Amino acid sequence: MNASGVALIADDDEFFRIALGFILKSKLRFTEIIETGSLDEAIERLSEREDVSLALFDLAMPGMQSVASLAAVRDVHPDLKVAVVSASSRRSDILSALTAGINGYVPKGLGATDLAEAVRAILNGSVYVPPSIAGRAPPSEAETPAPGGGVQNERHRTIEFLTPRQREVLQLLVQGFSNKEIARKLKLGEGTVKIHMAALFRSLRVRNRQEAAAAGARLLPMTENRQWSAWIGRPLGHPDE
Repeated sequence: MNASGVALIADDDEFFRIALGFILKSKLRFTEIIETGSLDEAIERLSEREDVSLALFDLAMPGMQSVASLAAVRDVHPDLKVAVVSASSRRSDILSALTAGINGYVPKGLGATDLAEAVRAILNGSVYVPPSIAGRAPPSEAETPAPGGGVQNERHRTIEFLTPRQREVLQLLVQGFSNKEIARKLKLGEGTVKIHMAALFRSLRVRNRQEAAAAGARLLPMTENRQWSAWIGRPLGHPDE
């Protein structure tokens, strides 16, 4: 059921991590639990380990401003089972997370046995949807967030959705650095940078490094992108470089 026996839990609640880790070990036979307290730390740990078969993320932990980060994890680790375990029961949160392509949304309010069964279903290939939303109609226009506030507000929201690490990566991308150079400067693995880059592409709604750099030059404060004009003609290379 779990090929590697290694799971990652990303949640800033230490006691919940301990409790969830116990459930994974006692009921689902996981042999190792990697605990992290933020999204950036989770991404770094995933880039260091190739034997993780399950990653569980909280929506309210530091760094989780947007589900684009979860989609990026799925993009870079397509064989990894990714799910949200969250206290939020808001329909918008559930639908937003599921739209990111994750393998399930598990409410924290479930008892130990039900939570284990939900994770078991995910490991067996199902997409777990909370009973409170399963089978319901798609959101109506009234539930859909209204477009708001024009270009300036949209830019502000986009920047807010980036984690501190993603913002650092974007700043260096705007300055023309390759993934390898960004990894060296931030003391990260190239795999970690690749996940952050994929998350940036999704958050900025761009298709390649050139478009991401151009968007970053517009969105970042002038003090952060002042070097843009000095290298605007410099080739950016392959998206994974």
